[in-house]
Amino acid sequence: MSKPLLIIRTGRAPDPIRARHGDFPLWFRLGLRVGHERLQVVDVERGDELPPPAQCAGAVITGSASMVTERLSWSERAAGWIRNAMDVDLPMFGVCYGHQLMSHALGGLVDYLPGGREMGTHTVERLDAGHDDPLASKLPASFRVHLTHEQSVLEIPPGAVVLARSTRDPHQLLRYGANAISTQFHPEFSADIMRAYIRRKASALTAEGQPPAPLYAGVAATPVARNILRAFVRHHVTSVPHRLQPV
Repeated sequence: MSKPLLIIRTGRAPDPIRARHGDFPLWFRLGLRVGHERLQVVDVERGDELPPPAQCAGAVITGSASMVTERLSWSERAAGWIRNAMDVDLPMFGVCYGHQLMSHALGGLVDYLPGGREMGTHTVERLDAGHDDPLASKLPASFRVHLTHEQSVLEIPPGAVVLARSTRDPHQLLRYGANAISTQFHPEFSADIMRAYIRRKASALTAEGQPPAPLYAGVAATPVARNILRAFVRHHVTSVPHRLQPV
């Protein structure tokens, strides 16, 4: 039997969003285009044990409402697992909290983003370092992404390479090794999910001096960002068969 592709669940969507749109594992399964029978969801936030990296085809690490700087016990155990996974060159893809957790695990610095929360659909710019990267080289010079985060990677780990940036955050897409990458943005989000998060955070955005109405109106589809998940499977997780037809 083929090794599973892990979805390392570090949180869950808020109840109203989950009731209407489903939850993280579904969003990633649709974005990755991997059959559910090939996936294994490991809910580390709820105490699930991670299998040895050598028993996995790869891992996708989700977002979370928690903060990496809280150094929660489950999070620190997952950070140790990430270090072990790097030792065997396991394909890994971290998103938002997963992005920050990978950087923290490998020696980077994570803390609150200067200037406050970054939210909505924004444009990121591919950097020169991405020209020869197996994933980033296929990206256009700039493309839209969905964002919602308060913390960020402020200093990248030793040996990591920055592949894309936004106006607010210089570390939107990172590569840590031959098979390990992460994004601050959310390739698994649809436009509807992004709008739902903005509606949920409308009061907080207003209090922070960010009127939610322009952010809501600016939400748009992000097909390039979503394709990065599929490219990760094609280029790095070769032992996991995946569906090529539209989902």
